[in-house]
Amino acid sequence: MLYVQRNEFGELTRVEAAPFDGASGTALADDHDVQAWYANHSVESNLLQLKQSDLEMIRVIDDLISVLMNKGVLRITDLPPAAQSKLLSRTQSREALGGLHKLINDDDTGVI
Repeated sequence: MLYVQRNEFGELTRVEAAPFDGASGTALADDHDVQAWYANHSVESNLLQLKQSDLEMIRVIDDLISVLMNKGVLRITDLPPAAQSKLLSRTQSREALGGLHKLINDDDTGVI
């Protein structure tokens, strides 16, 4: 038995295994609405995790491009004008914040 909260349209807004303040009823685990709520909740959680990963990857790609440019493997002029503009803007913003060393947390060491 699960404890549920529904909105004014009868849609599930919360599902818990234990009673909670605001619970408006109960449902079985195999209830169609409960299954749909868990599926939607899982998708939202995965999308949030992917969004966070995207933000972290931006820094990795930013640093990778810098390394390739410093080694002479890549020139900024090799990139399309829109990419050049974005990279220069990010570089200026990072430098204004004190460079790369202030943006990297201790837990990021050894990532690459």
